[in-house]
Amino acid sequence: MNRRVLIAGVGNVFFGDDGFGVEVVRRLSAEPLPEGVRALDFGIRGVHLAFELLEPVDLLVLVDAISRNARPGTLYLIEPDSESLAGPDCDAHALDPFAVLSTVQSMGGTLPKTRIVGCEPEDISQGMRLSRTVQSAVGPAISMIHRVLRDEASC
Repeated sequence: MNRRVLIAGVGNVFFGDDGFGVEVVRRLSAEPLPEGVRALDFGIRGVHLAFELLEPVDLLVLVDAISRNARPGTLYLIEPDSESLAGPDCDAHALDPFAVLSTVQSMGGTLPKTRIVGCEPEDISQGMRLSRTVQSAVGPAISMIHRVLRDEASC
C-alpha cells in the first residue's frame, strides 16, 4: 500500500518572509516527488487546507514561517503531539496552521501524523519578496522535507 503524503505550504506572500512555506512548495513541486506525495500551495486559504484534510492522508508536512525568537533563517522541524495540534476556540480562517488542524477535527476528520518545517522570519513587513536570509533557507528546508519523507517511509 502506498502512503499518502501532503506537503502543504502556508503563509501570506504579500508579507515578505511569511511567504516562506509557499516558496518552498513552489520549488519542491518543480521536482519529481515520490509516488503518493503531493506538494500544494495553500497560502492563506486555511479553510481549503481543512477541507483537503477531510480526505485522509498518512502524513502531513506543513511548511510555514514560524517565529520562535531565534536567528532569522533558522529552520525548525517540529513534531507536535495530537494535543498541541487541536486546541479549543480555534478559527479556521486564522492563518495559524494549528487552528486549521483543530477545524479538521471539528468537521469530523482525523488528524494525520504531522510534521512542521518552519523558518524563523527576518522581515514580515508588506512586500512580495523573501529576505535574502530566508531565501537562503529554502534549499535546506527542501532537503529537510526530503529527509522527513525518507524517515517516515522507513517507519
